[in-house]
Amino acid sequence: MDLFHFSEDGGIGEFVPRQHPVNVEPPYVWAVDDAHGANYLLPRDCPRICIAASAETTDADRERFFGHGAAERIIVVESGWLAAIRAATLYRYALPAAPFQLYDQSAGYYVSPEPVAPLAVTPIADLLAALLAAGVELRLTPSLWPLQRAVAASSLEFSMIRMRNAAR
Repeated sequence: MDLFHFSEDGGIGEFVPRQHPVNVEPPYVWAVDDAHGANYLLPRDCPRICIAASAETTDADRERFFGHGAAERIIVVESGWLAAIRAATLYRYALPAAPFQLYDQSAGYYVSPEPVAPLAVTPIADLLAALLAAGVELRLTPSLWPLQRAVAASSLEFSMIRMRNAAR
């Protein structure tokens, strides 16, 4: 299993557990699996909605959200973030599978209560090219909120990241 952490900081020598800003849980080091890594090919504070069909997705939802494209994953961001996406460089840290435990399978999240040293770091200077290479359909919209409501009421697998930063 390949696990990663994405950061705008290219000089992290060790990841230490930290408190999640929203969840009231013990401090963890957070990682994401390779299948969900594309969800993090954006600046950290960029709000986004990431959707994918699963075995539980209805035919109606599959047609409604994916019917006119060939991608298996769609990421939607607010158009106001495009300049920041173009300007950002991210660093993908490869992490050892141990000591991580599965936290959320549908989001691909893994957590470790222990500090973790990265195995390797890879800079990603062109985020749009990286998203395209990952087979993601990237959509831009003025506001995420109408989609947020539709996705939350759907049968899709989804992740809504940094929605506190979404335009109102």
